[in-house]
Amino acid sequence: MCKFNRIFLIVMDSVGIGEAPDAHKFNDKGADTLGHIAEHMGGLNMPHLGELGLSNIKEIKGVDKASTPKAHYTKMQEASNGKDTMTGHWELMGLNIKQPFRTFPDGFPSELINELERKTGRKIIGNKPASGTVIIEELGEEHIQTGALIVYTSADSVLQIAAHEDIVPIEEQYRICEIARELTLDEKYMVGRVIARPFVGKPGAFKRTSNRHDYALKPFGRTVMNELKDSNYDVIALGKISDIYDGEGVTEAIRTDDNEDGMTKLITSMDKAFKGLNFLNLVDFDAKYGHRRDPKGYGTALESFDAKLSEVLSRLKDDDLLIITADHGNDPIHHGTDHTREYVPLLIYHTQMKGGQELPIRQTFADVGATIAENFQIKMPDYGMSFLQDID
Repeated sequence: MCKFNRIFLIVMDSVGIGEAPDAHKFNDKGADTLGHIAEHMGGLNMPHLGELGLSNIKEIKGVDKASTPKAHYTKMQEASNGKDTMTGHWELMGLNIKQPFRTFPDGFPSELINELERKTGRKIIGNKPASGTVIIEELGEEHIQTGALIVYTSADSVLQIAAHEDIVPIEEQYRICEIARELTLDEKYMVGRVIARPFVGKPGAFKRTSNRHDYALKPFGRTVMNELKDSNYDVIALGKISDIYDGEGVTEAIRTDDNEDGMTKLITSMDKAFKGLNFLNLVDFDAKYGHRRDPKGYGTALESFDAKLSEVLSRLKDDDLLIITADHGNDPIHHGTDHTREYVPLLIYHTQMKGGQELPIRQTFADVGATIAENFQIKMPDYGMSFLQDID
């Protein structure tokens, strides 16, 4: 018999809580996403996360340390060799990624670009690391005039294709990304994700739309989500979760426009009768604020999430479990625009809890997947140690 019938897993994308022990290997010594944002803001107003025990993990300016935390709390260290979205999420579901995905700091090889032009029938402009909003402003007018595709990358293993929805219809944009995905499956490229980045508007006033679509590699092994689905449990994927796992192990995928929409749809789904996992990614922290090195915007988004969290907490049933964590860091005060190798917070709460306690530091994100697997009595993942018995 399951201890919990429903598990709600919220990933605050990129919300790290201080440099990991191996941060120096990733050029991330001194990184501290939450700490630096709180300092920049003069303190963060996040009373609900504070009551759960966030500042008990590591004191965050403005967030009171709870004398009696409501949740069990600790932090997790990533075991996989990487600090990107896919690596972090795949590890949460029981995998250990030893070979990092390739990045392209000088743009993509000419042979790949030439083949993409040949197969899509469109020229390519850009082909360099860039901020998505910046490169659209830089090349958007040329794109409109010529119909050429704007291709760019980042510090992550991504090939992003931006096009105006009036110039390249959205279905054609998706087809182009499918072609790019097929081309980059080759081991010499090993691109983690191909991303469609549609936009609208006029020069000087371009705006990206919510029609973004990620084409990820399939996980390198079976995940806890696969085991849940095959055992007839529900796996509800909110936001970009389905994209991250390329649909593997997902029984229902629900798109979201932004963090607020993601939380709203999570709250709506809490009124549904289901048994299994409800898995939400909140991408704005990372995409809108971390990569753009906007600590004020990041801090405001954190405070908005905390305010919405009260509705989630009030709707939890006695047989529900809430897990809040992250997938990596993205310190907006740190150098560059890359993710940062950090610990991530872990808060675990259910209404029958007698009081929160500090748990041992987890040596892998896969402990989350192992806990979910033990709860639903499905095949345990190869990596991770369950903390189910420690969260009464």
